[in-house]
Amino acid sequence: MPQSLQGQLLLDGGKLTGAEFHRAVVLICQHDSEGAFGLVLNRASEHTVEDSIVATLPPMVLDLPLFLGGPVQPQGVNFLLQESVDATPTDSHILPGLRLVHDLDELVEPKGGFAALRQIKFFAGYAGWSPGQLDNEMKMKAWLTHPATMDLVFHPAPSELWRMILKTKGSEYQLLAEMPDNLSHN
Repeated sequence: MPQSLQGQLLLDGGKLTGAEFHRAVVLICQHDSEGAFGLVLNRASEHTVEDSIVATLPPMVLDLPLFLGGPVQPQGVNFLLQESVDATPTDSHILPGLRLVHDLDELVEPKGGFAALRQIKFFAGYAGWSPGQLDNEMKMKAWLTHPATMDLVFHPAPSELWRMILKTKGSEYQLLAEMPDNLSHN
């Protein structure tokens, strides 16, 4: 199997067809022989956490945007939690100090664990690839890779993330970054 892409960002390299991943920035949370799992970081929905999630959650998360994590299981909720980089790594850690969580109960536990968290990002659905599917897409150069960082995962202007990262990748990507969404507007 090719090297795992866990902890990397995948960017639409301009070769993806369809609107689902057009100009997407996907954080790869898991990539192994069983397939891959990721979350689209730059697709905020029109809804907040409070609008979308029926659960008792801490007040400080209710006004956060709900992101469209991908087309698979759009009714399911996942979230990314920033923790101390000294936290003991587990299978749910994507990067040091960044953990993927599927259980909302982690936010309402009486341990007060949420107060220690610095940032959180909620997603409806996820991007999924069957075994070998992402590897084949990488061979076809459908995706560009970029190392994930906390600053990029929790970027304050997620809608600008794709263009911003492309501009850092060198002059060969400048034209792609500057192209209008609809080429007829050029």
